[in-house]
Amino acid sequence: MANKIDGPEHASVGAWAKRCYFAGRAMMEDTLRSHGLGATQWYVLHQLAQVGPTMQRELVRLLQIERATVSTIVGTLVRKGLVEQVPDAVDQRQKLLRLTLAGKTLWGELPDLGFIHDAAFAGFSEADIEITARVLKAATERLNQRLKGEQA
Repeated sequence: MANKIDGPEHASVGAWAKRCYFAGRAMMEDTLRSHGLGATQWYVLHQLAQVGPTMQRELVRLLQIERATVSTIVGTLVRKGLVEQVPDAVDQRQKLLRLTLAGKTLWGELPDLGFIHDAAFAGFSEADIEITARVLKAATERLNQRLKGEQA
């Protein structure tokens, strides 16, 4: 039996949002591989390059990944010499992350990943893209609210 993903049983908004995310993620991984980075490592570097020094615990919330995963990713970036961990002045157990000189240099050499957005959404109007983002954002917020309500 053929593995057909475009049939009605696979046509939900959630299914297509997931497939789009994974396709974009695969393009990121493919592009970053030659630079020795994965997508989550790129997100950490992006945060530090665009926003500046960030508390490691804040990455858990920003990236919506487990604390242990953040620790592993940060540990890898520290070993590569791209990120440094500085104990927080108030709570020595907490770590402030910032780019090293090597991290800043690498960030400046990385390709702009905007081409992934362009490839995915070329030909769609800005209005269509805004509506799609608004609908997915609202749906995500509703699900998160409901989940919080059930956990309370």
